[in-house]
Amino acid sequence: MSGETALAAAYAAFLIVGAFMLEWLSAHTHRRALRFRTAGFTYNEDRDHWVCPEGEHLWPHELDREARLVRYRARAHVCNACHVKHRCTDSDTGREIVRPLDPWPHSEAGRFHRVIALIMVGLGILILLVELVRRHRPEEALLVGALLVGAVGAARWLLRDLRAHPSGFPELSLPANRSPEPPGPQNVF
Repeated sequence: MSGETALAAAYAAFLIVGAFMLEWLSAHTHRRALRFRTAGFTYNEDRDHWVCPEGEHLWPHELDREARLVRYRARAHVCNACHVKHRCTDSDTGREIVRPLDPWPHSEAGRFHRVIALIMVGLGILILLVELVRRHRPEEALLVGALLVGAVGAARWLLRDLRAHPSGFPELSLPANRSPEPPGPQNVF
């Protein structure tokens, strides 16, 4: 086997593995950031609100359709009188939690990292295709062909979420069984 074939195959494999590492690291970072921002708070999916460690409820305050986020906010007078406010927030308008509407692959950052990973896999496929055309020895063609099949499978796996929502984000659907929000001018929806 020639050194050129071995080097091309190794580089293509490195690009493919690197694409999956990027995908995993970006999703992991996203999950960690969400956990950090909501540490100590509990989300009640049935009533669509958060509960702080002191028992105060954070209700939906704003729906940002463009950024695909829901902002939840506690009542300002309760937060301002709380004995642990200094550890929770420095805002005088109440503690706020921002929750993305879309799961990781459909979020803006998720789609960005997914496209970068697809580009890396695409470059690996291109290198393997060029090498497959250049080499005619059976063992080299077999190695490059096997890697090419794996790379195409990786590209299809990464592409599945982008194909499901090609031109935008999924339609917004709020839970039908949401309890009414507390009255107040800050509630936008």
